[in-house]
Amino acid sequence: MSIVIIGGNDRMVRKYRDICSEYNHDAKIYTQPKCNLEYSIGCPDLIVLFTNPVSHEMVRIAKKKAARDDIMLVQSHCGSCNALRCILEDAEREKTCACKR
Repeated sequence: MSIVIIGGNDRMVRKYRDICSEYNHDAKIYTQPKCNLEYSIGCPDLIVLFTNPVSHEMVRIAKKKAARDDIMLVQSHCGSCNALRCILEDAEREKTCACKR
């Protein structure tokens, strides 16, 4: 599964990447505003949006991209490692349930 993480803390990028690797997911992580962010996101399976430490412009871009390309978007106010683990576990459960239907 490919994941894009938008927001979070700069110092946590390595930990975010390690957690995604534990779940066998590829991750792109954007903690700071980037030129052409909408195009850099690509077409992931999941967008994780940490809303507390992120600019309003990045939130707007992520929501627009998710709605337009029908990408699952999960928002969390907290950008902690535990929050990311919970999001990934929920996404795995949802993916498993969808496969059984």
